Amino acid sequence: MKFKCFVLALFAAAPWPALAQSDYPTKPIRLIVGFTPGGISDVLSRAIAARLSTALGQQVIVENRPGAGTTIASELVAKSAPDGYTLMFQDITTHAINVSLYKKLPYDAVKDFTPITLVASTPLILVVHPSLPVKNVKELIALAKSKPGEIAYASSGNGTILHLAGESFQTQSGTKMIHVPYKGSAPAVQALLSGEVALTFGTTPAVIPSFKAGRVKALGVTTAKRVPGLDIPTIAEGGLPKFEIVLYSGVLGPAGLPPAIVNRLNAELTKVVNMPEMKDVYNNLGAQPMTNTPEQFAAHIKSEITKLGVAVTASGAKLD
Repeated sequence: MKFKCFVLALFAAAPWPALAQSDYPTKPIRLIVGFTPGGISDVLSRAIAARLSTALGQQVIVENRPGAGTTIASELVAKSAPDGYTLMFQDITTHAINVSLYKKLPYDAVKDFTPITLVASTPLILVVHPSLPVKNVKELIALAKSKPGEIAYASSGNGTILHLAGESFQTQSGTKMIHVPYKGSAPAVQALLSGEVALTFGTTPAVIPSFKAGRVKALGVTTAKRVPGLDIPTIAEGGLPKFEIVLYSGVLGPAGLPPAIVNRLNAELTKVVNMPEMKDVYNNLGAQPMTNTPEQFAAHIKSEITKLGVAVTASGAKLD
């Protein structure tokens, strides 16, 4: 009898979260995406979620919550319970650009989240309309300099990574172009295809099909190195040696996520990202698989906030 009471006392003394963590997960997990379906975050998150569901033994459900430059999705996750059942598939928009773009956010991009791991790095691709008389970045720069303020480029909206890529390109090349914002990368590419604009820096899912079909000319990728599977030079090779913009994606949870859950998710996500079957998924998106520790991911976010803050300031973009 005394032994039984002792055991019961131990269970009573143990904090409930600690007991629950050992069985995590015991119900479906929501993976919040701050973008509309069809973009790289949506496509990649669904591929990862399907395999993570198998690894965890519970369904991981991708939930698209677009709007307000991803701040709706970010706030939802920041204010959710730190129990591992609400996670976020983020990129540099959600946790680097928005910090400088918005005058005030309903959350702290660093303090209100728990980084788990990065899962991908992806380039943007500089593409132009077939009618534009240029074959490479050097010729585009020369043409833009000869027609200051006449060539229009599309972006996925003010302050987005596509907009910042265009502004960085102008700053480094000494050119002046017209910025035309659209509501997403796909609409920006459609504007290019229809001839409304001359060029755009597009995300890989939005651009690659048109590039492979010969409907646009690809002049360069924004990463420091060429992307395997894409016969496209880097913009740095084209005459702007310091040009580099990488779209990073990762998974995080709300602040206070227990270490046991963070470590479990980090380990399983690392296995999923490195599965042989995921290679084709990444290649089709022009993305590179990558993982790191929660601590490394946290340091990366802080670094990107500083780096992209400079680009946002240079662009002059501001949102309330």
